[in-house]
Amino acid sequence: MQDWINDHPIVFAAAIFLAFAAFWCFVVNLVSLASGWRMLGRRFRTEQPFLGAKWNWQSAGMRFTRYNNCLTVGADPMGIFLKTMFMFRPGHPALFVPWTEIAVSSRSTIFGRYPQLLLGSSEQIPLTINLMLASRLKSAAGSSWPAGTGAAGAGPGSIG
Repeated sequence: MQDWINDHPIVFAAAIFLAFAAFWCFVVNLVSLASGWRMLGRRFRTEQPFLGAKWNWQSAGMRFTRYNNCLTVGADPMGIFLKTMFMFRPGHPALFVPWTEIAVSSRSTIFGRYPQLLLGSSEQIPLTINLMLASRLKSAAGSSWPAGTGAAGAGPGSIG
């Protein structure tokens, strides 16, 4: 085996690269499945370029996964736009979810309360975001911003 590797170093390097790429795609697809992104992609996949306000390098949580500094999040009066960085795209199509399909609540953790958007009227996939991003989204949505539900009343961590 070592002789073959020595005789074909480029083929061996290519095989290692392809194996790593296949493993990466497998793991990123699993994350998509666990987070609920794949489920949202069935109804809210978009191929259209988003022309509203966008913020790169954003973080959010979906179910028990975290997308740290790898999201582009956008909003306009029609809905919210979500897209991952290039290397996280397998299983993560760009999404556009209309505000009519979103409910606002909040989530309490040991670190405080955070705004949470429940994406999809039937899917109810939680998107937990920070207050700054929530404020930007609310401003971009204008009067289309969904009314708060449940614990999203007044207080820190809520912008309902």
